[in-house]
Amino acid sequence: MGSRTGRGTSLSHRIRIALALAVLCWLGGTGRAAAQQVVVKMATLVPEGSTWHLILKEAADKWKTISGGRVIVRLYPGGVAGDDSDVVRKMRLGTLNAGVLTELGIADIEKAVFALGVPMMYSSYEEIDYVLGKLRPSLEAKLEAKGFVALNWVDGGWTHFFTQKPAATPDDLKTMKLFTSEGDPQAVEIYKAAGFNPVPLPTTEIATALQTGLVNALQAPPQVAVITQYYNHAKYMTDVNWLLLLGATVVTRSTWEKIPADIRPALLEAMRDAGRRLQAETRQGGERAVEAMKKRGLVVVPIDARARELWRKAAESVYPRIRGQVVPADAFDQAMRLRDEFRRRGATARGQ
Repeated sequence: MGSRTGRGTSLSHRIRIALALAVLCWLGGTGRAAAQQVVVKMATLVPEGSTWHLILKEAADKWKTISGGRVIVRLYPGGVAGDDSDVVRKMRLGTLNAGVLTELGIADIEKAVFALGVPMMYSSYEEIDYVLGKLRPSLEAKLEAKGFVALNWVDGGWTHFFTQKPAATPDDLKTMKLFTSEGDPQAVEIYKAAGFNPVPLPTTEIATALQTGLVNALQAPPQVAVITQYYNHAKYMTDVNWLLLLGATVVTRSTWEKIPADIRPALLEAMRDAGRRLQAETRQGGERAVEAMKKRGLVVVPIDARARELWRKAAESVYPRIRGQVVPADAFDQAMRLRDEFRRRGATARGQ
């Protein structure tokens, strides 16, 4: 009787050991799988459900497919993570890993990007594309040196002034309270130097500020105004291209380097493809956005040649203060030189 009990106990003991080893192996395997998975928390001001958001979701799905589930992108749209400055700060803290940023957010990392957003410095998308193409390698190198990797470059279109009463000239706008982004005191001072009345606020508070009268003017691309419905509270749009709203998708270098090197090129191309689609959507959708808003009460304020010259002079009057204070002097000079180079080539091609 005692020997049978001993054999039973020995068998039971061996079974328990085998089961324990199996569980440990399973836990070890899942631990390795979890360690290999990289979760990229990406924030954006793009509204949930918009075409831009859907394109970003498709890119996120591609990252999961390409990586075989090793890289998961979690999108936080609609400004739920705060404005661009908040997103950059959270990326530095590690609570976010990536962001689709406007130039205001990118400038929190590297101010040279402002060379692409100087008011009325550029007159066409082609000029911007040429200058960005030349500056892009140095911009991306500067971002990487500061711990960020640019995955694509996009833009939101030309900004226009949306106001609660018509603003055909700079003097008209000077009587209004103009929204400016919080956290950029130099830009505020430059607007003041040009005679405007800037009111610095977080981007996420624009709609409320318009409704309460805290501001009664802002600058935004039509594509942004129609999605956010800012035009419901600022029904006049000045027909002058003030500046281009440049943007980029960036990820922290520490997060990017956690991703296996062999799949990074394919992930980068997927995000660049998303950037090209976003760009096309923006540039093709500008006129459609204006027409859609006009049907809902938007009034486009026409600008004749004389008024356009007044806007240009108002912008150029503060270039000496923008250069060096907002845009690093070397970046400002290089961008201006490249713009003029493009214009000379165009003149030569036309035989002028």
